[in-house]
Amino acid sequence: MTCRWLLILLSVLMVACSGNPDKPKEQTEQQLYKEARTALDKNSNVIAIEKLKALESQYPFGEYAEQAQLELIYAYFKTSDLETALEASERFIRLHPLHEQIDYAYYIRALTTYEMGFSMVERRFSDDVAKRDPTPLRDAFQYFSELLTRFPDSPYTADSRARMLYLRERLASYEIGVARYYMKRHAFMAAANRANKVVSEYPGTAAVADGLVMMTEAYQELSMTAEANDALALLKYNFPQHPQLRNGEFKNSGLAQTDRRSWLEILSFGLSK
Repeated sequence: MTCRWLLILLSVLMVACSGNPDKPKEQTEQQLYKEARTALDKNSNVIAIEKLKALESQYPFGEYAEQAQLELIYAYFKTSDLETALEASERFIRLHPLHEQIDYAYYIRALTTYEMGFSMVERRFSDDVAKRDPTPLRDAFQYFSELLTRFPDSPYTADSRARMLYLRERLASYEIGVARYYMKRHAFMAAANRANKVVSEYPGTAAVADGLVMMTEAYQELSMTAEANDALALLKYNFPQHPQLRNGEFKNSGLAQTDRRSWLEILSFGLSK
């Protein structure tokens, strides 16, 4: 008898617990995804991230699991959580290489790296080109290039090409900035090599003309007459209107004269003046 009453009591308690109004009701996969999409449409990206993460956690193999991962990449990007967006895109590429929207993950990976590069470059070293780290911009260029190679018919190719053109201009400008830095410090061979890199690796960019100018000046300082004349001939032929050509004559910029101080001044930190 006692055992029977105990079983009845336990049953009552279980029913009471299951009817506890304070216990949160678990949402279905479809409900979570619908709420996440609504949040994204309203630009409530933080809420969307919360819903999508819950969906991915509760239904890792569900109908919306892969789509939720894609939506998370977008939401992280929109909230400027660039590092997490990059990690999420790389994870998706690794786990779902055959997904029908895999090109989107490649695009966001490139775009995120592009944004990370400019935020680092422009905000930290906006005034000193030589101190800028071009690695993120080079990575972004490579990622966009990979997208174009793998998915030439992707709807993201046009934007990717435009950004790659802009990146080439910026990377070429970076090399010219470093060449100027070397010229000012009389590292003429290093300056010539950097300028030559612009001419050979970034043809068609606006920086090529300045690259030829830099090569001419650096080789002149090194008394490498043949090399200087070759660079100058290319400058005259391709860019006859360059500001450093006056009536066909080359006008030196004077970069090599910058910071041309005596060793005594350098060693004394300029106090010997």
